[in-house]
Amino acid sequence: MSEHPAYGELRPVRQAASVLLQNNPNHMTLDGTNSWVLSDLGSPARVVVDPGEDDGEHLEQLADGPPVALVLLTHHHHDHAGGIDRFVELTGAPVRALDPSLCRRAEPLTDGETMFVAGVNIRVIATPGHTADSLSFLVGGNDPALLTGDTILGRGTTVIAHPDGALGPYLDSLRLLAELIPAGTPVLPGHGPELPDATAVAREYLAHREQRLDQVRAALEKLGPDATPREVVEMVYADVEEKLWDAAEWSVRAQLDYLRG
Repeated sequence: MSEHPAYGELRPVRQAASVLLQNNPNHMTLDGTNSWVLSDLGSPARVVVDPGEDDGEHLEQLADGPPVALVLLTHHHHDHAGGIDRFVELTGAPVRALDPSLCRRAEPLTDGETMFVAGVNIRVIATPGHTADSLSFLVGGNDPALLTGDTILGRGTTVIAHPDGALGPYLDSLRLLAELIPAGTPVLPGHGPELPDATAVAREYLAHREQRLDQVRAALEKLGPDATPREVVEMVYADVEEKLWDAAEWSVRAQLDYLRG
């Protein structure tokens, strides 16, 4: 898969999908937030998935073009949904998400719902774990792609945003994607470059999570069953940059809840 473009460049990825990269890079967002634009050839309208943060330049670039028929959100985190109200002002588009508080001029999404908008078939798949309201979108017909938000990233692995996120549901979501999504379906993630095979990546994520759980179990054997999440992080993530330990602690809290539950 190709690398990211410069900021502000709407890049076609597939026949019905293009990406505009927001200029908000950090250790959590990687290169920045991927705002996805869906529109099949010949359609007079577009669907925007995750407009991103409240960044006027990015939102104006995203709004510049054919009418936006619908905005979809993968989850509530500000780097995906923080700009929705300004984007609605710019486009007049309705916003749909699993969380009703994020919806504007439209009803909440439901798991398994299908729609046909801007010439594109879209199936809603509930994939909780990173957050409780995380969704993925299977788009296209005979040549599908999977928009994953933060459930699967283009590089590295996802943080379980404890306590809203939880490891048990996340493992179930990965198993669902591994079983449900046709082999060879590309991943269009919320951060990082595209990946060639959603099924393969979901299985890799599952293997990684099982490995981390084994490491946490081993840490608890050494530190004792009442070890704090930070103590576990310092042992299990000793080879990771310390600036990432706060994010790792969210995942460790979720792992400890899972193991102690």
